[in-house]
Amino acid sequence: MTPRTVAFHTLGCKLNYAETSAIGRLFEQAGYQEVAFETGADIYVINTCSVTDFADRKCRNMVRRALRYAPQAKVVVVGCYAQLKPQEIAEIPGVDLVLGASEKFRILDFIDDLSKAPGKGMVQAGAIREAKEFTHAFSFGDRTRSFLKVQDGCDYKCSFCTIPMARGKSRSDIVENVVANARRIADMGVKEIVLTGVNIGDFGNGTEVIEGSKLQKEALFIDLIRALDQVAGISRFRISSIEPNLCANEVIEFVAQSERFAPHFHMPLQSGNNKQLQQMRRRYKRELYAERVAKIKSLMPHCCIGVDVIVGFPGETEEDFLESYRFINELDVSYLHVFTYSERPNTPAIEMDSPVPMEVRRRRNQMLSILSEKKRRYFYEQHLGQTRPVLFEQHPDATLMSGFSDNYIKIEAPFDEALLNQVVAVPLLELNADGSILVPLPAPFVAQQLA
Repeated sequence: MTPRTVAFHTLGCKLNYAETSAIGRLFEQAGYQEVAFETGADIYVINTCSVTDFADRKCRNMVRRALRYAPQAKVVVVGCYAQLKPQEIAEIPGVDLVLGASEKFRILDFIDDLSKAPGKGMVQAGAIREAKEFTHAFSFGDRTRSFLKVQDGCDYKCSFCTIPMARGKSRSDIVENVVANARRIADMGVKEIVLTGVNIGDFGNGTEVIEGSKLQKEALFIDLIRALDQVAGISRFRISSIEPNLCANEVIEFVAQSERFAPHFHMPLQSGNNKQLQQMRRRYKRELYAERVAKIKSLMPHCCIGVDVIVGFPGETEEDFLESYRFINELDVSYLHVFTYSERPNTPAIEMDSPVPMEVRRRRNQMLSILSEKKRRYFYEQHLGQTRPVLFEQHPDATLMSGFSDNYIKIEAPFDEALLNQVVAVPLLELNADGSILVPLPAPFVAQQLA
């Protein structure tokens, strides 16, 4: 009997990729065969994001694509968009099932009912307050890197964000489970683990214990990374993103002395203007952010620091933006992820006065994107002539392979199968036209590294 087939498509963050892999393993254990999205499948699972309007539209496009490949397929939509707007998704032509945050990991419980359903668009999305349990997940695909989920949900109430409404309260795995998953990943031959979650610096929520008469977290993020640092078989761990107020000095100091945790921090700033930070309901001022950057660079001058920034937040004047631009320009950071503010339903920000015209938002985005490229190139140039460890992986061009150094410098080199999924110390010699660093890797050098 030919097994039923399932195909997946993931939109959004690294956390979604980890969860898609976990859902895929559920199907595999039930006897399904996973196939490529384009080959046609009996069931399509689309894991959605709802951070931007673009992600919402992308979901609709993926449903249409799935039905072009397999008109009789059953289409299931899960993820943040599914929790926030289940009825809206159910009305998309071709959608059979919509699962919310509490239901997505019970997807197999609902699959058999699809053939009995009287029509399209069955919704199983409970209230987000029901999303109380932590479900562990990790991605596994190219044997090079795995995204390991350690935390979910968020208790922060940023005025622009829908994530607490889509994922619920902050909750975590326990240290022992995370370490066990890291060992499983190591046994699969993966060399790098990226720790993921919604607010991973808040690790420990949902695992509270009573000590004396006071409720305390069972473990903190620093306890987690100390335990992971002892896991054999993983060449390096990377922290995906951490709030600046939770990126404590002890975390920075630990990474600085660790041989496995990569010298790479991604800290969301969102604005370099304290007025906007207050309106965004962020839990720090820009002065604290600058202190964190200075602390990191004092201990790890080679460390890569990435920054999330939102432009065009309501009430952001040109003067406000330029103040933010100047602040970011003066920071010793390595690259920016720039987001154009988009109005999200049921958030406080959508009710705020003085919306910024869209053409102004786009112009500000372009200015910061150009600044990001300048900072990235300067960071790369600082390391020319140095030798750094690089984990090599597949490249879209079959004649090349690519990889990232420990401090997140993108590398390209001529293809050599023996080096795939290997950490190799290579000299950083010259910048490509696209801004990555080209490494020639002559044969004697390769032999020496693998000896």
